[in-house]
Amino acid sequence: MELKIGDKIPNFKLNDANGNLFESSSLLGKPSVIYFYPKDNTAGCTAQACSFRDQYEDFKDLGAAVIGISSDSVSSHQKFAKQYKLPFVLLSDASKKIRKLFGVPTGMFGLIPGRVTYVADKEGIIKMIFDSMMPKNHISNALKAIKKM
Repeated sequence: MELKIGDKIPNFKLNDANGNLFESSSLLGKPSVIYFYPKDNTAGCTAQACSFRDQYEDFKDLGAAVIGISSDSVSSHQKFAKQYKLPFVLLSDASKKIRKLFGVPTGMFGLIPGRVTYVADKEGIIKMIFDSMMPKNHISNALKAIKKM
């Protein structure tokens, strides 16, 4: 099942880069950007994470949370976040259960986990879905969607 605009962000729990349990219900009350990406420390994913980092204050000024999710381990996320000074939450979806819950498709003929960004309002209703393997386009599209709210 693939989430669509107008759907509510499903409830889920995952460990963050510090090993703490993150609950999606904590996003209620503020706009949120949840982006799924293929892998820590790859060229495209690093560029995407650093672009979110560089514009993080813009998202924060609009009251929005930014959450990155991949199937990398907690320790991989911890190193990735530290190395690139990422100020937002990275979640470890090692089982790919949450990726499946959202219905994130695979890219490159099923060889690479997909890269999809979801923007939800403060009630958790999805207002924008951006599915593209082009990493940098996700940030500008997410920011535009948040500004429209």
